[in-house]
Amino acid sequence: MSEIRTGRQKYYNIFAHFYDFFIKIHSGHHGDETRKFLVRSAQIDNANQAKILDICCGTGSVILSFAEKYSDVLAIGYDFSGGMLHRAKQKDVAHKIILTQGDAANLPYIDDCFDVVCCSHALYELRGQVRTNALMEMKRVVKADGKVLIMEHEVPKNPIVKMMFYMRMLMMGSSDSREFLKQDLTPYKKIFSQVNLSHTPSGKSKLVTCRKSSPHIDGK
Repeated sequence: MSEIRTGRQKYYNIFAHFYDFFIKIHSGHHGDETRKFLVRSAQIDNANQAKILDICCGTGSVILSFAEKYSDVLAIGYDFSGGMLHRAKQKDVAHKIILTQGDAANLPYIDDCFDVVCCSHALYELRGQVRTNALMEMKRVVKADGKVLIMEHEVPKNPIVKMMFYMRMLMMGSSDSREFLKQDLTPYKKIFSQVNLSHTPSGKSKLVTCRKSSPHIDGK
């Protein structure tokens, strides 16, 4: 892992102590709305056999939401920060999820093994080729008829809120992250054969639903 990635890993190990409080202040009641929208959009038909992978899972809020809705799924949270995973483990009092530490750009899973792969409000924090590699890995490990769900912040339309949004991006120190959030579906269409865009009811976040192959249509 590069020196930059190691530095960010240390940062998130520390940030894990305050992360949930920060998200609560930043998102308010929209946090629950976003998670419910993401889980609902997965549209899992056979929960008894479903396998779900949450990339950059942070403190586990999304993958825990999946495990709470679908009690029989195999739910895996994956993050490069041991601090974040420690907080996720503390929240998983019912032991419903599996937590694994590793690099999003180099997943330790076989091809075509997950029904749903998701990444919520984290992909923009990856840089350049690392982000592309992470998307390629998501495509590799999801089943042919599975879904990759990418939730990201929507760029605000209100001028004042928009200014605050870009101030936050500036604090991250990466123009690449800001440019990625301003792009349309191009980064996803370069990798996946089918890409669809939807928005949360509040309009605070957007959901990109990706498939590695087009759905089969009977008779064609």
